[in-house]
Amino acid sequence: MIGLLALVALLSLSVICLWKKAYNRHENFPPGPPSLPIYGAYWIIVAKAFNNLALATIRLAKEYNTKLVGLYLGPIPLVLVNDSTLIKEVLNREEFDGRLDTVISRARGFWKILGIFFTDGFFWHTQRRFSLRYMRDWGFGRRCNALEETITHDTKEMIDMVQNGTTTDEEKKIVNGNLIYLPHFFDVPFVNGLVQVFVQKTFARKEYSQLWRLGKSALKFQRSTNDLGGALVITPWIKNLFPNISGYNDLTNGTKGISDFYEELIKDAIDTYEDTHERHFFDAYIKKMKQETEENQRTTYSAEQLQLICTDYTFPTASATEMTLTILLERILLQPELQDKIHEELDRVVGRDRMPTLDDRQNLPFTEACIREMLRFETLVPLGVPHRAMNDTTLGGYDIPEGSSVAVNLVALHMDEKIWGDPQNFRPERFIVDGKVQVSLDKSLPFGAGRQRTCEPSGYVIVHGYYLTSGRRLCAGETYARHSMFLIFAAFMQAFQVSTADGKPLTQPAKRIQGIITTIPEFWVRVTPRIG
Repeated sequence: MIGLLALVALLSLSVICLWKKAYNRHENFPPGPPSLPIYGAYWIIVAKAFNNLALATIRLAKEYNTKLVGLYLGPIPLVLVNDSTLIKEVLNREEFDGRLDTVISRARGFWKILGIFFTDGFFWHTQRRFSLRYMRDWGFGRRCNALEETITHDTKEMIDMVQNGTTTDEEKKIVNGNLIYLPHFFDVPFVNGLVQVFVQKTFARKEYSQLWRLGKSALKFQRSTNDLGGALVITPWIKNLFPNISGYNDLTNGTKGISDFYEELIKDAIDTYEDTHERHFFDAYIKKMKQETEENQRTTYSAEQLQLICTDYTFPTASATEMTLTILLERILLQPELQDKIHEELDRVVGRDRMPTLDDRQNLPFTEACIREMLRFETLVPLGVPHRAMNDTTLGGYDIPEGSSVAVNLVALHMDEKIWGDPQNFRPERFIVDGKVQVSLDKSLPFGAGRQRTCEPSGYVIVHGYYLTSGRRLCAGETYARHSMFLIFAAFMQAFQVSTADGKPLTQPAKRIQGIITTIPEFWVRVTPRIG
């Protein structure tokens, strides 16, 4: 009898302790669900909307009647931001510039915190500023005729595979008669342009297989976990027990596929480097690395860091931009009238005797608006890349402890009826006034937001009070992404009429795959040449 009473008392005490722990929160922390053992509220948010954490976040915000949802992923405080004004505030406040130190950020970088995406503080500021400054010399982040020619040339080569047939077995995996394999059909021009920025060389058509491998590696990495890093971030030891289920193998293999590619290019650049002649971005970095090694023992420059810089710029270039165009083509199949309007505009403005250029962009408002609307309608990074509070601070009237993870729900912004009116409708015309795209109407933030300045730099564009070409955690590749997406999409639509592989109307979008970015399964689509 005494033993039974002791057992009941022990169980009761355990329940009380778990209950207290479940609701033990930092003072004035945003409201949110309780914490369960080990994983905290992770499985609660997953249960709210499996495979759609942005939707789960919106549901939690409604349940707790709050713009900020506070919860714990294991021991990590997490704040989910669901308000448009507060989202912009987070993206523009210096104390939220941090990144979490996780198994994901280390496993991809020689078990060090390297690169651009997952670094912060002085290291991040120094490396990001240097890379953007010197990559710009070679065409990145600005209008560059040589880079535009490369992207156009490679797009033409992909079109030629359909019009005149494939020449290798690798090409047949991407183009099969009038069928093309998406998203990888778009890999080559995006990635080859970036390689040109790095080393002022490109891969010829017979070498395209290397670029397709980069695209597949990038997609593998992006699908290895979810927006918040999944269970792997909370309990990193599961990588040893369940390397496949946890996504760890895809994470490391996806990274390795890209990192190894650049390791060879960097080795060649170092072996052939001469102080007297700067050939490309790699040379500029190597020169700085050599100077720093001699003068500064705590330098942030290294060959490994250069490798991860290239890897970081390649991940979105070889996955997100292709996926944006792929999902846009899916939308065109769902709404065929879009294709008719794009074709009419291209035929009227460009004709069929030459390929579109960036000079045509302002005169192709519907084509440009379709890309903008897709970036709003289908938020590829729904919760962004989570930030970290670098010191104790406040947000929206709540206290945010140092070290907290802060994730902005861009879906809440992009689907806000107060901003868009009819956000559930794919309507490119919302950006067009008097036959021109009005950038001021585009309040989406697919690339993040920049900090306000006291004066407007020459050539910069202001959107709802934020400079889209400056900022702290603003995507460094925005200009390259927007330019290349326009060139590739416009040329593709000029060349082809698009239909489903089986010829039947598409009535439902594909099921989304939630990873670091949102993707859809690879699929074949039929293209009929419009230009002989």
